[in-house]
Amino acid sequence: MLKEKLEAVIVAQRKELVLSKKTIVREGLSLVKPVPSFVKVVSGIRRCGKSTLLKQLSKKEKKFYYLNLEDVRLDGFELSDFIKADKIFAELYGRKGVYFLDEVQVVSKWEKFVRSLADKKKKVVLTGSNASLLSRELGTLLTGRHLSYELFPFSFKEFLDYSNFKPSIDSFKKYFQSGGFPEYLESKQNFVLQELLKDVVIRDVAVRFGIRNSGLLKKLAIYLISNVGKEFSFNSLKKMFSVASVQSVIDYVSFFEDAYLIFTVPKFSYSYKEQQVNPKKVYSVDNGLSAANSISFSKDKGRMLENQVFLHLRRKHKDIFYFKEKNECDFVVKEKEKIIKAIQVCFELNEDNKEREINGLMKALVKFKMKQGLILTYNQEDIIEIQNKKIFIKPVWKWLVFTNGP
Repeated sequence: MLKEKLEAVIVAQRKELVLSKKTIVREGLSLVKPVPSFVKVVSGIRRCGKSTLLKQLSKKEKKFYYLNLEDVRLDGFELSDFIKADKIFAELYGRKGVYFLDEVQVVSKWEKFVRSLADKKKKVVLTGSNASLLSRELGTLLTGRHLSYELFPFSFKEFLDYSNFKPSIDSFKKYFQSGGFPEYLESKQNFVLQELLKDVVIRDVAVRFGIRNSGLLKKLAIYLISNVGKEFSFNSLKKMFSVASVQSVIDYVSFFEDAYLIFTVPKFSYSYKEQQVNPKKVYSVDNGLSAANSISFSKDKGRMLENQVFLHLRRKHKDIFYFKEKNECDFVVKEKEKIIKAIQVCFELNEDNKEREINGLMKALVKFKMKQGLILTYNQEDIIEIQNKKIFIKPVWKWLVFTNGP
């Protein structure tokens, strides 16, 4: 790029960095504080607030440099242009600034420049929208020199802070239906989330991986985010969407996961091979995103509630499974090779489903030798004791705010 053009974009981006819209302090902001020699990496789906997080971090620094690589004005930006940008930063804003690089994965071989900064003991924070792409490229050149963090759409606590609401069943109902994308909460326009889905499918998957049939990709994406909590197999998806090979379906689903659009949960097994072969369950990154792109999703309150529970668990844990033998338990959470939580989700516990829900949870508690489990509901609260085991029944909204205890 011509230096003159690049300088104009850098100056413009810095002016645009001023926080004019309403923002809240994100949970975990302090963890991303820049440090010399280590690269802090923030990954997450588009529009979840990564750029705003960088803006908030930049306000804490006396000197900083900012570059959003996905800016259309930087079309054609290459690895060598980083050197040019670095000289412009020094000329305009002096030396020893903190580097904030937004959506860095759009530039091929970006990790070489970032490695050079780390070698010079610079402070660097970067964001990206593709989990495996970032980890693979950082792992190659920055093993042990980077720390990764994930950012999601607003949690319930963040939603309360943003909306100035107090925790209650009424405020949870609003969050439960709208989800946590800041731009949607501001506009309340479904097209915001429809365009977001299109961007993920086209820009983060089709263009990045050279897939021509974007129509098929979008149909598959909508199916997956509409069927949260349901089992699927790659072979069944192959037949349903008339895809040429099972491997293509495996690739498409993994691309959606890398872009943080969906998450897949395996059936629990001590055998990793069995985990891969067994049907998986799928969850969406946001209830509002699913509802805006699917008529069927918003009609199933039980699965919406289950999705909300999964997202809260996923913020804190990586190893989440569903348990299924004779009976089924929605979530078991593993930490350091041990199952530490067993959770059943049920919109309303009643005489018709009580035995099934309790039995599923009890089977998991017995299997993993746990003394207590949790049934999360829309707005019921109780404690049941069975066979020397304690089952806590809690409203999801209280559990989301007060997560200490079972």
